[in-house]
Parts: sequence; structure tokens; C-alpha cells
Amino acid sequence: MTNPTPYPEINLVLNELLTGAKSALGDQFVGMYLYGSLSSGDFNLDTSDVDFLFVTEGELPEERVLEIEMLHQRLWANGSKWAYKLEGAYVPKTLIRRHDPSAPPCPTVNEHAFYVARLGSDWIIQRHILRNGLVVEGPSPAELIDPVTGDEVRAAVVQLVKEWWEPMLKNPAWLDERGPEYKVYAVVSMCRVLYTLEHKEIASKPVSARWALTQVNEAQRRQIEDALAWNYGVEWNHTLEEALNLIRVAVERSAR
Repeated sequence: MTNPTPYPEINLVLNELLTGAKSALGDQFVGMYLYGSLSSGDFNLDTSDVDFLFVTEGELPEERVLEIEMLHQRLWANGSKWAYKLEGAYVPKTLIRRHDPSAPPCPTVNEHAFYVARLGSDWIIQRHILRNGLVVEGPSPAELIDPVTGDEVRAAVVQLVKEWWEPMLKNPAWLDERGPEYKVYAVVSMCRVLYTLEHKEIASKPVSARWALTQVNEAQRRQIEDALAWNYGVEWNHTLEEALNLIRVAVERSAR
């Protein structure tokens, strides 16, 4: 049993995932990695997801994709909170080395759903983060992923804002219909966008949010401070329009 994190319950789920995935992938297994807040040291037991990556040897055949889907269905059926928090993908070694938007789709797990989809421009950012990720098993991710330059990271963030966040200004229903955790997510994500636009580097959400406090007006500062302090069960006293205002700031700065 491996213990890649300081949290026994998370390690239990990760070991089940590793064992099941290695069985399903067989000789196509290359490695398993953790990234995001678990590798940056900013993990929050109340709000953070468990971001993972499996690198595979080549594209997975349909029968192995089905086995991977059944694995995640079993993990969800066990009822562990951390199984529901798993978010990641199964990516061929050639595709994780350098981003190719026209590459075949990859098995993906996100928000308690399993599907097969092409990796978006955000995977330029994910690859940059993954180069310093935690190794659960396999070679160093720096051996598998080509360096991503600061200009490439910034360009990917600009594209992400254009593709994902800017349309919410015209149609905010997705954000409005979900709970406060999504508005908090939007707030801290915009802080991260602003940080990357300025520094051409990815920082953790807390680090980005603390920096962004110096870049916005008083009302936006209060919203960011409350987002930093928010946990499930804590009241969220900010409106949808306040979150959209911060998205507007990020959209405007990314267009410069």
C-alpha cells in the first residue's frame, strides 16, 4: 500500500484506484500522478478535489475504457467522499508530452461523471502543473512532459477565459443554478487567472487570491477574503452579479 498523501482515507481510495487501474490497463500502464492542491501543499479537506493522472502506453481500446469506467462506478458505489472527489484523466504518453488539440479523446473523470473527450486548452496548464506533481507510481513526470513556457501558460489562460468564462457573462445560468461552492470556485479561479496573466506562472488558488487582493476594488476584496475563508456549511453572502463582476475584470485583462 502506498501513502502518497498525509490523509489515510484519501490514500485508501487512491490505492483502490491504482490497483484497479493497473489491472484494467495491463501492459498499457505507465504511471499514476497527483497534482493540484495535493501537490502544492494547499489542500483543503472541505473544498479540494483529488486531481489525478494516469499515463498510458498508447490509446486505450474500447474494452479497457469500459473496464476503467466500471472501476470508477465501483469506487463511487463504495460511498467514500473521496471517490466522488476524484477528478482526472487517462492520457497516452505521446499526448501528455505535448498538447495536441486534434488528438483522440481520452477517458475523463469529472464531477462524479465518466466520459471520453478531447483534452482542452486547459491541459497546457495541467501539463505545466503536472511536471511538478506527486508520483504515486511510475517515472518522474518531468521525464514524460516537455517544459511549458510562461508564454504558453499565459496564452492557454487567455484561451480558457475566452472559451469558458466569458460566455458566462451572457448566460450565467450554469453558475447561478449551482450552490455557493461554484461561486467560490469562480472567484478563486479568476484570482488565478489574474495572477497568471501578470506573472506567466501558475500559483495555487490561495496564493493567487492573496495576491489578487491588491489588484481589485474594496467590494471585490471582501468577496475574495470570504472565498478564502469559505467551507461547506458557511453562509455565502455575495450575489451572482458580484462573481460576474470579477469575471469581467479577468475578461478585460485577458483581452489586453
